[in-house]
Amino acid sequence: MDAEAIKLLTKGLAIAIGGFAPALAIGKIVSKAMESIGRNPESTEKLFVPMLLGAAFAEAIAIYALVVVFTL
Repeated sequence: MDAEAIKLLTKGLAIAIGGFAPALAIGKIVSKAMESIGRNPESTEKLFVPMLLGAAFAEAIAIYALVVVFTL
């Protein structure tokens, strides 16, 4: 394998791994929030903002992975 192929493979693995974990985290965050709201509908206002913040922080990790791919 030449250097260009290794670089391309590294970029692919970085974005695949860097996107997979945040996707799982966002799914888990939203799933648990919806489960909690289903059990206690009055908690919607208390859960919405922390759920969005948690999803945004998890998404930031995916954006960092994308930045790493562009810098490689």
